[in-house]
Amino acid sequence: MCGGGTQVSTSTTEPWEEQIPYLTSGFEEAQRLYNRGAPAYYPGETLAGFDPMQKAGQQATLGYAMGPRAAGQQAAAEASLVQGLSGKIDPSAYNPMVNALSSNVISNLQGKILPGIRQQQVMYQPGGSSRGALEQNKAVTNAVTQGMTKPLADMYTNAYTQAQNRALQSGQLYPSIMAAPLNMYGAMGDVGAQRRAMTQSTIDRDMDRYQYQATAPQQQLANYMKMVTGNYGGTTTQTSPGPSGLDQAAKVVGIMGTIAGMSDARMKENIEFDGTWKGHNVYTYNFKGSNTRSRGVMAQEIEITRPDAVMEIEGIKHVNYGIL
Repeated sequence: MCGGGTQVSTSTTEPWEEQIPYLTSGFEEAQRLYNRGAPAYYPGETLAGFDPMQKAGQQATLGYAMGPRAAGQQAAAEASLVQGLSGKIDPSAYNPMVNALSSNVISNLQGKILPGIRQQQVMYQPGGSSRGALEQNKAVTNAVTQGMTKPLADMYTNAYTQAQNRALQSGQLYPSIMAAPLNMYGAMGDVGAQRRAMTQSTIDRDMDRYQYQATAPQQQLANYMKMVTGNYGGTTTQTSPGPSGLDQAAKVVGIMGTIAGMSDARMKENIEFDGTWKGHNVYTYNFKGSNTRSRGVMAQEIEITRPDAVMEIEGIKHVNYGIL
């Protein structure tokens, strides 16, 4: 007799036949790109340097700040402020005005004031008197005071005030004067900064273009695989116990009659009709060599109406009750 064995069933799922060459081509391209390695880093300059205008502004600023021009202006500003605070003026600058006032006073005394006093003395006091001398001195004093002393005092006062104001104003102007070149150099730097920003934008644009071109094959492959891929499929294998041989079936006849489905009429005896089940005739019987009564269908009858439910193993017909 033949012994029992195993029954192996294999289920395989594969891509569509039309899909296979496209998948193969995609995997080959992926392997090629992988073997080629990652794209090289951007070979050009990535940071814009200082613009020539910026460099010029920087150099001019340093040259001016550290050069003699700024130091000279600083010293002049300090001297102007000190002069204004001290209140000193140069009297020699006003000598012509002093001389003019002196001449005017002397002329006035000689031509008008003193002759008038002498005439009065002659008319009222012939030969003159001590009182006449007093009047003359008084007239001279008044003439000098009104014609020279007061104007000179006013002149020097105004000159002092004006000199002090000019000194203070010039001292206040020096910071703006000193800052004027720096403002100009700063404006040069601003122009350079704008030009540098434009240069950096150009570099960034070139880097983006390079990155796009360098990774374009990978991106194209990714898009390609998205369009052609689906279920790649797979293979599953299941192993289950197979049916026993004839000798083994005889030993486990009761179990095989109901579970294994051995329903060959040639293996049965004392067969009696016992009704129907799902439109199939059902019988009671016992397997040959056994006195145990069983109930079931006959494989030869089922084979006529449902051949798909009948299988033959080692010459013995079995019924698959599961699909009836």
